[in-house]
Amino acid sequence: MAYDLEEQEQLAALKAWWNQYGNLVTWLLIIVLAGVSGWTFWNNQQQKTASQAGQLFDELQKAVDAKDSAKVQRATADIEEKFGNTIFAQMGAMSAAKFAYDAADAKTAKAQLQWVIDHGSDDYKALAKVRLAGVLLDEKAYDDGLKLLAGEFPASFEAMVADRKGDILVAQNKLAEARAAYQLALDKIDQKNPNRQLIQMKLDAIGGAPAKTAAAAA
Repeated sequence: MAYDLEEQEQLAALKAWWNQYGNLVTWLLIIVLAGVSGWTFWNNQQQKTASQAGQLFDELQKAVDAKDSAKVQRATADIEEKFGNTIFAQMGAMSAAKFAYDAADAKTAKAQLQWVIDHGSDDYKALAKVRLAGVLLDEKAYDDGLKLLAGEFPASFEAMVADRKGDILVAQNKLAEARAAYQLALDKIDQKNPNRQLIQMKLDAIGGAPAKTAAAAA
């Protein structure tokens, strides 16, 4: 009997606790389960999106290899429209830009590079700016190219940006500034980078290392 009485008291206490906190516990469980369910759904959707974007990127690459301009443009438009927030869209736009540039279609190349600048991650934006500045160099739009290369870039792109600035400054016959740009590129680039020799050759071609200023010498 004592056991039954104790059990009844425990049940009564449990009922009292549930009456006070039951709704809160229920809602907390609903929130937790909804969160787990939402995360699982989001994760599955991310994997599905990545898979579909990857398939479109493969189609784009096949079109590039086949030199099929119409398919390249169609696949690029699809991947940018449907999966513009994925890495595949940025890679696809860069690939399409190179394809267009090699086909002497500067307008399309610039449009694709600008898309990456507007929508890409920091590294892809930096690479797109450098390449677009190269297209502008070909078009003799020197000031536009230098403006594109102004501002801060990720550290890993500083040498590439300085090198491109040097190319534009040489085209403008601003050799002192070009020497400074090439020297900065050499200072920033890794010693083992194969592009280092090319930068050094360009610097040597316009007179070698920049002259030190009085302040620098001091």
